[in-house]
Amino acid sequence: MSLHQPDGQHVQSRLMRESLIDKSVIARTESPVSAILPDVNVIQIGGRSIMDRGRPALMPLLDEIVANQSRHRMIIGVGAGVRSRHIFSIGLDLGLPTGALAALSAKDAAQNAYMVSCLLAQHGFVYLEAPFVVQLLPAMLAAARGAVFNGIPPYALWEHPPAVGKLPPHGSDAGSYLMAEVFGARSIIFIKDVDGLYTADPKVDPQARLIPEITTQELTRQKLPTLPIEPSVIELMGHAKLMRTVRLINGLIPGNLTRALEGEAVGTVIQA
Repeated sequence: MSLHQPDGQHVQSRLMRESLIDKSVIARTESPVSAILPDVNVIQIGGRSIMDRGRPALMPLLDEIVANQSRHRMIIGVGAGVRSRHIFSIGLDLGLPTGALAALSAKDAAQNAYMVSCLLAQHGFVYLEAPFVVQLLPAMLAAARGAVFNGIPPYALWEHPPAVGKLPPHGSDAGSYLMAEVFGARSIIFIKDVDGLYTADPKVDPQARLIPEITTQELTRQKLPTLPIEPSVIELMGHAKLMRTVRLINGLIPGNLTRALEGEAVGTVIQA
């Protein structure tokens, strides 16, 4: 039997015989992007800012998440905490590369996410491992009330090398943001232990002023000395197709999450 296929049986596409690294070809791939889960809110719980504080910080926040279940669909990303900083210190001392450090950090965040999923299990939340998020999340949300996932993006050994130093540039903030972007979520809310973005670190500078709203371009120009979210999120927003707004709130203040879910002015809004 001949393996030759007549021309009429070739799979026709606009990318046939094109180089997928040609800039003009890449530009022609721009097209409308469909939102997969446009009614879902991604909630990112900070590891060091919330999880490491234990019960006094976490339980009221989880109670507020449960109280909003009837009005808002949510998926919960959870970050790594102080354990990652300890393991980073050891790994750097041993000369481990960035990819290995990223894999270690993901294990810390996974432990935190598992604890949150256990606490929310009785309220219908399920825990999803990174390899199954894309395949199972839409189906699980049709049956469950919500989901919890490890916020660290699963680059692992393939983590992008940073411009400076060796620490992985994509942490749980970036992972949760990418989740919201891929699924075209209604919103993404970063839950921290500060009221939002400030002109300086409010924990050390009493003159620091809250910035209620800012664009990524303005934020980049200002070159603030410290940020409450990972700088990689700001970079990713510059290429976003769907998730072009993020919100930072203080999760230690009861009611802030509810206000943010309702679209009220709370915390800081960053727009692409």
